[in-house]
Amino acid sequence: MTAATDAPRAAERSAEVAPPISPQDLRRDVLLAGALFVAAVISIALATLSGSFLSTPENAGWSLLASAFMTLPLALRRRLPIGTAVVVCSAYFVAASLQFTELYVSQVAIFIAMFTVGAWVEDRRRAALSRVLIMVGMALWLLVSTFTGATDADHLEENFAGALSPYVAYMLLMWLINAAYFGGAYYMGNRAYAAARDRAVLQRRTRELEEERELTAAQAVALDRVRIARELHDVVAHHVSAMGVQAGAARTVLDRDPESARRALAVVEESARSAIAELRHLLDTLRSPDGDPDFAEGAPSTLSLTSLSELAEAMTASGTPTRHVVVGEPAPVPDIVQVNLYRIAQEALTNARRHGGPEARAEVRVRYTRDAVELEVTNTGRIALGARPGLGQLGMRERAIASGGVLELHAREQGGYRVRVTVPLHAGAES
Repeated sequence: MTAATDAPRAAERSAEVAPPISPQDLRRDVLLAGALFVAAVISIALATLSGSFLSTPENAGWSLLASAFMTLPLALRRRLPIGTAVVVCSAYFVAASLQFTELYVSQVAIFIAMFTVGAWVEDRRRAALSRVLIMVGMALWLLVSTFTGATDADHLEENFAGALSPYVAYMLLMWLINAAYFGGAYYMGNRAYAAARDRAVLQRRTRELEEERELTAAQAVALDRVRIARELHDVVAHHVSAMGVQAGAARTVLDRDPESARRALAVVEESARSAIAELRHLLDTLRSPDGDPDFAEGAPSTLSLTSLSELAEAMTASGTPTRHVVVGEPAPVPDIVQVNLYRIAQEALTNARRHGGPEARAEVRVRYTRDAVELEVTNTGRIALGARPGLGQLGMRERAIASGGVLELHAREQGGYRVRVTVPLHAGAES
């Protein structure tokens, strides 16, 4: 697989994990940024009135400016997640260094900015690298602030009290707070991205399953149509061919041998009745809402290997002398295999009558071995030179494959054709 083919798939996966930003998402981000800025203004005002640390009237204006840089860029957090995080965190570091930062809403803004990078940046290497660099910058800033405060001579005496001075306690608190916020934002951002990726994979697999189900249904319909066409071909080709031959023979001998003409017409009548009966069975199967399990497997269940003797008699009566031979001890054969073998024999005999000529003879031989059943249909007569395989031969091969067997079809040196199908009994039982 080349990079050219990988790129579209990567883009598709990226679009699934991070779907396009909608106007509604942008409005929510704008509202979030505005709400945080208002909250920061209220926090600064209350802290100034209460005289809290870093919140004096002299630096209130600077605190408002820093809060604006820490909250308002969040309106673009989905479009520019890394840039937003850099601006928010930089504003926080500058404000904290100059001691006019707002202490509460600013922490929330940092958390949201870092979380957005982890949850929305598709390039996971860039997402991790940018957050690590911000966290390293935060750590360096804390180290510098800690060192600067610890070496300030004006504060050493007043801040030193016992083993843990107020300044050291405050700096440890800052380390813990920042570690918790940055670490929590890093972890939660990754978890949000992983959850979005899992949802995207699930949605993609659901679509694939739906497409596969539709494809399977279409294939099932196509297979049903093929089975119906195969059954219609077998019924029509065999019985109509017999009726045509017998009708022609009756017309030929009608004046000089009325009795032979009468027998031929009787065969035509019997073939017509059989064709109508099989077609009615086929139509009833199609009309049935639940379907016919026998037909779903390939054919009416009344056809079996024991019916081959009747088929041979019908062929003999229609003008093609046919012998039926059984070799070996009959063994149990699955119904579907029996139906397919019967249809193969029927098609082979139909071709023999159609192409072999008036002097053609045929033989249907069923041979049972220890682990297989073999059907062999041979006939004498002409060989159709240059004839292309038609639906009949295709149907025979499909039936042989469906039964787990092998079909051999070739012309004989002495004239006619040989059709041989060997079906392993264990393979037929499993199919």
